Amino acid sequence: MMNAASLSRSPRLKRVHDFLRDGRWRSTRDIMLEAHVCAVNSCIAELRAEPNNLVIECRQAVDPATRQRTWLYRMPPADAAASPRRTPTAPGTPVPTGTSGPAPATAPVPAGAGPLFERVAE
Repeated sequence: MMNAASLSRSPRLKRVHDFLRDGRWRSTRDIMLEAHVCAVNSCIAELRAEPNNLVIECRQAVDPATRQRTWLYRMPPADAAASPRRTPTAPGTPVPTGTSGPAPATAPVPAGAGPLFERVAE
């Protein structure tokens, strides 16, 4: 089990949460630069873990010209009053399809993915 920080007590997690809360797909680099964190994957894992249990989607985008893969994250659009939360599951329980993990390698770059993808056509 992961020893995750609580969103209410961690300025680092709060910055990442606030940046992802608009529902737009954001690259690892976007999150690093805007939320001022280095270990984006660790922050995402902590936001998903207890006591936070937030839903954060993840996918891969591939630049067709360079074949460079980039990880993208977002919180699904939700009511302004609350962030969506996952129901905690027992260890070893499969993660529901579509809530995390990479998309197929051929996934197009999503609209609004951030400045890193301005040169890539969909």
